[in-house]
Amino acid sequence: MDMVDTSHEMGKSMLAMYYKYNYLRISGYIQPQFQYIQTKGAATYAGPNFQPNSNNRFILRRGRVRFDYARFNKNDKLSAQFVFQFDGTERGVNIRDFWGRVFENKFEVLGFTMGMFARPFGYEVNLSSQDRESPERGRMSQILMRTERDLGAMASFEPRGKSHKLKWLKVDAGVFNGQGLTGTAEYDSYKDFITRASFKPVAINNSLRMSGGLSYLNGGFIQNTKYVYEMGKPNGAPGFIVDSSESNLGEKAPRIYYGADAQWELRHHNSVTTLRAEYWWGTQTGTDETTETPGVIENQPYYVRKFNGAFFYLLHAFGKNQVGVKFDWYDPNTKVKGDDISKSHDNMNPADIRYNTLGVGYLNYINENLKLVLWYDFVMNEKTQLEGYTEDIKDNVLTFRLQFRF
Repeated sequence: MDMVDTSHEMGKSMLAMYYKYNYLRISGYIQPQFQYIQTKGAATYAGPNFQPNSNNRFILRRGRVRFDYARFNKNDKLSAQFVFQFDGTERGVNIRDFWGRVFENKFEVLGFTMGMFARPFGYEVNLSSQDRESPERGRMSQILMRTERDLGAMASFEPRGKSHKLKWLKVDAGVFNGQGLTGTAEYDSYKDFITRASFKPVAINNSLRMSGGLSYLNGGFIQNTKYVYEMGKPNGAPGFIVDSSESNLGEKAPRIYYGADAQWELRHHNSVTTLRAEYWWGTQTGTDETTETPGVIENQPYYVRKFNGAFFYLLHAFGKNQVGVKFDWYDPNTKVKGDDISKSHDNMNPADIRYNTLGVGYLNYINENLKLVLWYDFVMNEKTQLEGYTEDIKDNVLTFRLQFRF
């Protein structure tokens, strides 16, 4: 801008326009990748399902462009922020973030956000795909928090003053539609309340830092029929029992999640070791075929299940290189195991099967704009009496990815 001649009106106008838009930032990344899976047409959570006649593919997993606009007051304190992010791939273009946030600057501790943004639950859900080491989030994240985002409003307590006694603490609490981006519109009057309290990284000693958080979700959606299936022992073995009371119609189908997470970072002389652990448990309502929250309401019975799951990361970085191991599990129905999952045991379905995934990978941070990821997932399902699930499905998947970032 030192080439702008401010002695003329055009120069003055250009300089004023520069200052007006001085707080606009444009960033983004693309993730082209090649994948190979053991079986043609296999279903996977390492991206979209494979097509029926394909066991390998090139895809553009994500193509994100993000616009951030920040406004500062006359005292150079942040007063407002606006974010718009979209995702464009060969499968289409979709909005991913579209929200605004305002800050109070008297005490510098509060913020209010409204729009479409990530739910404040857990650590992995809120870790950006451009920074996460594994190619994808865990199966439980993808099912229970599909697309991670929802429409809603959130208040945040996060001291911004460097000398504040609680500068290590962050608390988010919000109300959301509930179905996330799986549907195009809110279909009932029930909302999800979600909150997370976390502490920022604190030094345990000269080489070890730790952070963590607790999360809670209480929500649900409308019960569109009188039929509700819950776990019991109808024939002496675990199975679903139907409640067909007329009073069920219009009631709230429950979704209650609890979460706890912790992260440790150990710095060595020339390397860094990171450990992350996260555990979720609670109650989820879905259908006979899936435990995913429905994007639209249909006239079908709903199934209430107790679930649990976890994510574990062990990472070691040295120079521009990083190696990692990730283990996650999702047990959508903790009341039934293995061979008890059978059609003869009262409406058991593939939606009740537990999955464990062990991922191993190598990353190279070539420069600040380019990252290479080589990752292999060993996916293991419970052996059951259901057709097609009596043995472990051949669905291990290899991912080779380049991430270009600007």
